Amino acid sequence: MDKNDVLNGSSSSDQLIKYAKDLSEVYKSEKEKRKELEVANKQLMEYADTLNNTIAELKDKNKELKEQSVQLMAYARDLSLSHKKTKEEEELTNKLSRYVGKDLVEKLINTKNGVFFENEKKDLTVLFADIRSFTTITESMETEDVVSMLNQYFDIMVDIIFRNNGILDKFVGDQLMGVFGLISSDNSYPYDAVRAAIEMQGAIENLMKVRSKQDKDTFEIGIGINTGRVIAGNVGSENRMDYTVIGDCVNVAARLEQMARGGEIVIGEQTFHQTRGHFRMQKKGEVHLKNKIQPVICYEVLKGEDEMVR
Repeated sequence: MDKNDVLNGSSSSDQLIKYAKDLSEVYKSEKEKRKELEVANKQLMEYADTLNNTIAELKDKNKELKEQSVQLMAYARDLSLSHKKTKEEEELTNKLSRYVGKDLVEKLINTKNGVFFENEKKDLTVLFADIRSFTTITESMETEDVVSMLNQYFDIMVDIIFRNNGILDKFVGDQLMGVFGLISSDNSYPYDAVRAAIEMQGAIENLMKVRSKQDKDTFEIGIGINTGRVIAGNVGSENRMDYTVIGDCVNVAARLEQMARGGEIVIGEQTFHQTRGHFRMQKKGEVHLKNKIQPVICYEVLKGEDEMVR
């Protein structure tokens, strides 16, 4: 082996060592890359898990928002219904206040939302009251004084009707009409009507004493009461409806009121039979009415109670 061969062999060995080193570096680099790739892959998996968790949380939040939205819609609906009910109750209260006292309005509202205004046939007691010689009395009075006198009179009368479980049906000039039995839960309505009439006459006496001292015109009222079957309901036109009662019983009550002199209370036979024993009463006579074959027997209610007159 010559010198050149030795040199060539040495060079080849160095190259192999260099290749080995290079190969080792490459292997080391690949290993590091694989490691970096594994780290990157692990990070990607963690990011994916985080993303999936975020998506799941968003879905839960979305579901929660939908449920809250449904709850809010239900709350809004309930609030709207509550507002509508409150408004309807206010309207009903205003409507009822035209007929009955404030202490009875709540009771009526709580009974199936206005059953009071249904059309029906019912046994009731009807009361009419009228100022005697009203035209003559007011001829010499100023308009303002007439209106003031009527308002004072009606305020007192209506309050008495309300206190005795009656309702105000209507005003007709100086006449008023009250109905008893529409809001009573028992059969005391004839008694309520007569009791109210006695209080009304007593209140008029007291009022006239006051007016006399004030040097104002005085008057008396006549009252007629009758008990029987009536038709109760909303009567009128499309533009104006009033809740009222109609029928023969009402006509008889109006006729008895016409018979009553100032300070008197005249009642029909059925009212008499249902209240005898509670008030002092005496037979007044018979009255023949148009379209009625049999005369109507009527009685006068006297001052004082708890004494039966046969």
